[in-house]
Order: sequence, then C-alpha cells, then structure tokens
Amino acid sequence: MDVFKITIIAALFAAAPVLADSLTGPQKNAVRSAKSYLSMQGFSRDGLIDQLSSEYGEGYSVSDATIAVDSLNVDWNKNAVKSAKQYLNMQGFSCKGLIEQLSSDAGDKYTESQATYGAEQAGAC
Repeated sequence: MDVFKITIIAALFAAAPVLADSLTGPQKNAVRSAKSYLSMQGFSRDGLIDQLSSEYGEGYSVSDATIAVDSLNVDWNKNAVKSAKQYLNMQGFSCKGLIEQLSSDAGDKYTESQATYGAEQAGAC
C-alpha cells in the first residue's frame, strides 16, 4: 500500500465519529449542552463549537467542544433551515443577504452550501 492510500485511510479514521463510551466527563457534559442548544435553535457546526467554548457561553475547551459536537449525528442542513426561518421571523432578508448572514464568520458560520440550502428551504430565494 502506498503512502497516499495510507494517508487517506488514516484521515478517514480520524474523521470517524467518536463513540460516546470514549468521551471524557467534560466532553459528555459538552454533549448535553450541545443537545440543549440544538433543541432551542439552529446552529452550524462551527457556531455550536464557538458557543460551547466561548467564555460568554459554556466555557468548555475548544477541543472538548469540538469532540462533543463531532460525536453527535446532526443534520446541519436542517439546522440551517431552522436558523433561516428564525431570521425571517424577525425581519425581512433578501436571498443573498440571508445566505451571507448564515455563512458569515460574524454570523452563523454555516458553509456556503448549507446557508444556500437553508435560505432556499425557508423561502427567501
């Protein structure tokens, strides 16, 4: 097996979901916090990690927050739709403006694809 194939296989295993049994106490607590946030509103992966690790949020380490979020089976497109609908319930947005809000680093931090899906499904486009 060549180095390229080994690198690809290693990357796939590194990206595999973390099993709940292997989580530390803080990571399990971060999972509970993440689930609570997701039950209330839409979050992108990066936005949820930021919320969990922020000193103004939960204050978990970025590492624990990332492992916790990545251990969940979350439909980020569904969350993008939820976020988009929440924005549209508060004020009007153009399709482009909503996609920018959802995908901006200063906004919700969804990927461009997730933001576009969310805006389209919420009826802004």
